[in-house]
Amino acid sequence: MGALLLYCGSAVLCQSPPATQQRGCPPYTLPNAALPVEQVVRKLQEKNAERAAALAQYEATRVYRMQYRGFPSDREAEMVVHVDYHAPNSKEFRVVSQTGSKFIIEHVFKKLLEGEQEAADEENRRHTALTAENYDFTSAGYEDAADGGQYVLNLLPKTKNKFLYRGKIWVDAKDFAVVRIKGEPGKNPSFWIKRTEIEHSYVKVNDFWLPAENRTESVLRLGGVANLSIQYKDYSVTRATALQGIKDGGEAVKPSPAAEPGR
Repeated sequence: MGALLLYCGSAVLCQSPPATQQRGCPPYTLPNAALPVEQVVRKLQEKNAERAAALAQYEATRVYRMQYRGFPSDREAEMVVHVDYHAPNSKEFRVVSQTGSKFIIEHVFKKLLEGEQEAADEENRRHTALTAENYDFTSAGYEDAADGGQYVLNLLPKTKNKFLYRGKIWVDAKDFAVVRIKGEPGKNPSFWIKRTEIEHSYVKVNDFWLPAENRTESVLRLGGVANLSIQYKDYSVTRATALQGIKDGGEAVKPSPAAEPGR
């Protein structure tokens, strides 16, 4: 059980309200709705870099919840954490409250926070970012949603890495920001885990797309199931600079290296 719980925690680090397609909505068309995959990916990387450079500081609240059902016993826990982010990669965590299984709190939730500090290293972020360096992208269509059009792209990791995804992403057609990720780890981290499903959603706060909710469901080969969720709320962007945008001709202003969505 320990390996399963630790993986459930680490899986959600690899760095969107949920953006689902609405039935009955009128067709939504943008001038750039027919962009090829390569251009969508390039613009996604450029805009991620721009937003990462502009976001200097924010505060937020997270609610970690986990429910495990199976061998050797059922367990569940909840922990509320206040987060203070300072660019480029510093996060201060303050535990507000915690209830339930001490094992989950100490070996999953708090390990998550420790691992997030390590994952913030620039080299680690570069190897896990949604970029052409780490993934092959192919088109899975274009969807209309209540907030506008979204490109849907298939993700295929170029290396076997448990912090990468195999699945799909939904990219806002106007901001070129990831609004949803759905898939599985690029590499199964343990023989004892039979299947893991991951879903992240992002929300726009001012000019920035930040995590809204992460959900991970892992099925153990012995029959147990672990459900881990992280809810992000009460965002307050306390320091930021104006976004510089994309120059004519499609060349991005280069403020900093590309960053993973949902930092």
